[in-house]
Amino acid sequence: MTDASNSAPRADLTKSTSDVASMFDRVAERYDLMDHLMTGGMDRVWTAALRRAVAPRPGERILDLAAGTGASSAALAAGGAEVVACDLSAGMIEVGRARHPDIEFVQGDALDLDFEEASFDAVTISYGLRNIPDPARALREMARVVRPRGRLVVCEFSTPPNALFRSMYEAYQSTVLPVMARLASSNDAAYDYLVESIRDWPDQEEVGRLIADNGWDEVEYRNLTGGIVALHRARKPLP
Repeated sequence: MTDASNSAPRADLTKSTSDVASMFDRVAERYDLMDHLMTGGMDRVWTAALRRAVAPRPGERILDLAAGTGASSAALAAGGAEVVACDLSAGMIEVGRARHPDIEFVQGDALDLDFEEASFDAVTISYGLRNIPDPARALREMARVVRPRGRLVVCEFSTPPNALFRSMYEAYQSTVLPVMARLASSNDAAYDYLVESIRDWPDQEEVGRLIADNGWDEVEYRNLTGGIVALHRARKPLP
């Protein structure tokens, strides 16, 4: 007998919203565990860096897109900010609500956010921008719902600039990661898409231009762990 979760279709680089949501529904229960295993525990270091970049303050309202099960949302809320965790996947939200009952979870599509204009002080998205079929439109939506001079932080897998390190990272993606996915994931095919989407995603400079061209200024980035992940920061300009 085959495992239906493993034989189910997975998302591909067309990034259909229904396929992406369905894929994440199927991996929701073990998603945080797989994150921790695949990154060797660096996921927690990157979440801490995300929180420092957002610099949440008590009383601020922050939108956390592609929030998944809420690990990043909980970190942002720890300092007293009001965090809205928004994700496309109903399965991820279900797990998130059980793990973080004090966080507000909302199911939503980054391409058409159901929030009023200028209703947040900051918006962040972690490992989700590359899964959106039209990231430029999503960035414009993020700018719409953030107040003038509000903050954006994008945490995303990226391109290590050092050629030797990049080749080692690519070898890890091709060999170690698939084995870990087969052993520990409820849907190992989803992690084939993970590698494909990372390799298809533009590098840090191009992502910076994408952000600057879609409603944001003061764009800057810094690499984490040799560029495996990049943190992009920006602000919404005054009218």
